[in-house]
Formats: sequence, C-alpha cells, structure tokens
Amino acid sequence: MAQRYGGKYSPTPPPETNPRPHRFDGKRPSPAGGRVNMLFVASLLMLIPAFTGGPEALFKGLGATLLLLAAAWLTREGLLAEDAYAARTLARRPAIPRKLFASVLTGAGLGLGAAISQPEFYPALFALAGAALHLASFGPDPLRDKGAAGLDAFQTDRVARAVDEAERSLTEMRDAILRAGDRTLEARVDAFASTARALFRTVENDPGDLTAARKYLSVYLAGARDATVKFADFYATTRDAPARADYLGLLDDLETNFASRTRSLLTNNRSDLDVEIGVLRERLQREG
Repeated sequence: MAQRYGGKYSPTPPPETNPRPHRFDGKRPSPAGGRVNMLFVASLLMLIPAFTGGPEALFKGLGATLLLLAAAWLTREGLLAEDAYAARTLARRPAIPRKLFASVLTGAGLGLGAAISQPEFYPALFALAGAALHLASFGPDPLRDKGAAGLDAFQTDRVARAVDEAERSLTEMRDAILRAGDRTLEARVDAFASTARALFRTVENDPGDLTAARKYLSVYLAGARDATVKFADFYATTRDAPARADYLGLLDDLETNFASRTRSLLTNNRSDLDVEIGVLRERLQREG
C-alpha cells in the first residue's frame, strides 16, 4: 500500500525528538573583516613618502608604517576579544584594552607620517583626529565583567577559567581535524562544538553547576582533543574507512553525553527555581 513520504525537507517533516544542532548554530560573522583589512592596506601607503623623500622622510615613513601596522593588528585582536566577550553569558573584561591602545598607536602613526611634509602643529592635529576617529569607528573595549552581578567572585572566576580551557580544547580539535582533509568530518566536529558550547552556557548561567560538569569541560574534552589529533594524523596518510567510522561513533557518543548532561543541569536548575519560588510565595502569603 502506498505511503505518503515525509522527510526532513518535505512540507510535513517528521518530528525530531532530539534534533542535532547545526554546525553554524550560534555562529556570527567574524568581526575582524573588511574594515580591519583596510587598516593594514592603508598602513602600507606610508611607504610611498618614505621611499620618495630624503633620509628624514625614510625614517619617519617607516616608523609611521610600523605604528599603523601595530594598530591594525591590535584592532583585529580587540574585535575578536570583544566578539568572544559578547558571545558568552559570563565573561571577564579583556585584560588588555587592545582597541584603546590601537587608537593611541593610530594617532601616533598618523602624526609621525604627517611630520614628513606638514610643519609646526599640524602633525599633532592629525594625531588627535586619527585617534578620535579610530575610537569612534571601532568603539572602546569592554570595561566591566559581564553577568557577574550577585554571584560569588571566586565562583565566577572558576567558571571563566574552566570555560576558557574548554574553548581552547575545542579550538585545538578544529585545528587538528583540518589536517584530515575531510569536509564532512570538519562539519561533524563543528556540530559537536555547538553541543558542547550549550553546556558551557548552562554552567555560566549557574556557576554552581561547575562541579557536576567539570569532567565534561576538562577530562572528556581533553580526551576528545587528543583522539582528534591522533586520528587526523593517521587518517591523513591512510584514509582508513574503519578508523573514520570509529571516530564518527566517538563524536556521536560524546555529543549524546554532553546533550544529556545539559538537559540534566537545566532540569536541576528548574527544580531549584521552583523551590525558591515556592518558599517566597509561602512567605508572602504568611506576611500578607
């Protein structure tokens, strides 16, 4: 007897009880894009007056180029740090205000470059204008910790350190799997990373969950990273299909366990919330 087809992309797809996160879920375009690349290109323009003038112009031009290149690099690093700060629920402010330093270096570079041909106080005006425009274009660095209000500072520091270490493990997994030269494996690692980051966000929302999730953020991720490094080196030379299948099975098991732990923590957090709400309501009724 004929049956109506219902697939993932059909008008009436079958319900998914535990949908797997897409590898692009939660990802945003890199903030260090065209604007920062233009800073690198613009920095090299200072080489023109450096090599078309005299000895004094040479040193001033080279110095301005180096200052502007350093400013462009600091700007890129500052934007990446700010993006990581914005993506996390609980985050510490960057230890170094990279974009602020980049504004200062931009002003210094433009002032030194202007000194090649401009007399008197004009280089200082160029320096002030360049620093102000850079700060207005890229904004200041985050200057305060996020999500730490009402939480114990010691607990939040522990969570921040644990999540930073877990993120490094995921980054090393991603870098290692690139050596395998298999786009499917890269996508599978990205999907696992999305599942792992859901656990990170849950722990950040309730630092008390760190004890229950610590082995996932340290032991399991470190093991997954080491397995990925060894597999990528082996698979890149042998293209062994059984090894590939075993590695995909490992990722499936890891993803299932991470998702299960996330659901468990969320359930526990909801139970704790219900208890707190119940106690508060009872107290209000007594006093009302």
